[in-house]
Amino acid sequence: MPDATTTTTTPAQSLHHGLTAEEVRALTEKSLDARGRAYCPYSSFRVGCALLLHPSSSNPQTPPTTTPTIIQGANVENAAYPVGTCAERVAVGTAVVQAGLRRGGVKAVGVATDIQGFASPCGMCRQFLREFLDLDTPIFMHNRDGEYEVRSLGELLPMSFGPDTLPPAREMERMRGEGGKA
Repeated sequence: MPDATTTTTTPAQSLHHGLTAEEVRALTEKSLDARGRAYCPYSSFRVGCALLLHPSSSNPQTPPTTTPTIIQGANVENAAYPVGTCAERVAVGTAVVQAGLRRGGVKAVGVATDIQGFASPCGMCRQFLREFLDLDTPIFMHNRDGEYEVRSLGELLPMSFGPDTLPPAREMERMRGEGGKA
């Protein structure tokens, strides 16, 4: 007899990194679509990102649906190079505004580029994602052909610094009040 953690699924329902086949397909499709929307006249390096949200993090004003909630983002460059924004940060900002995204609200991330290899989010984006993702959240890194490699955020950002690392604000204030140099 299977234990309480065993889940019986049909092939169409089988899980891949905690996602159904339909969720993986939708995440792939949306990250590749977002890549095509990139604004990158200076580098020509297109990046698209898709965030698959947990159902509980969807906008409460919209009715529940069986269709996965996916928010897209694409890199947006600027003539003043440092002002450009990566696809992952565009997607997260959009999810905060459109769906009320909060910590732990992302089920999976898809990132797509035009290169043959698999490009992970840059260091800045990994840290930015750390604010909203659990460390075991899968990140699907798609190449130009739509193939992907998957790593968890924890694998891509080992020994990370995140919201759970900081003491609560009141504790910081108390430490400062006791002569601590916080």
